[in-house]
Amino acid sequence: MPTEKEREMDAELIRAGAELAHTREEFVLSMGVLEHEITHALDWREWVRRRPGMALAFAFGLGFLLGRKH
Repeated sequence: MPTEKEREMDAELIRAGAELAHTREEFVLSMGVLEHEITHALDWREWVRRRPGMALAFAFGLGFLLGRKH
């Protein structure tokens, strides 16, 4: 029969395991959100959709610079 100290240690191990599982789940969710945010931030179509004037100016400037090299 387990002693009181062994039962306390078992309960602590169960709590630690549950906390670890919870932290792992939070980490996975955070990584998913981060991946979505990075993908959204680097999507050039979304960038053009939000800033059409700046995109047009950028395209014009890039075309001008590339045209001058030839």
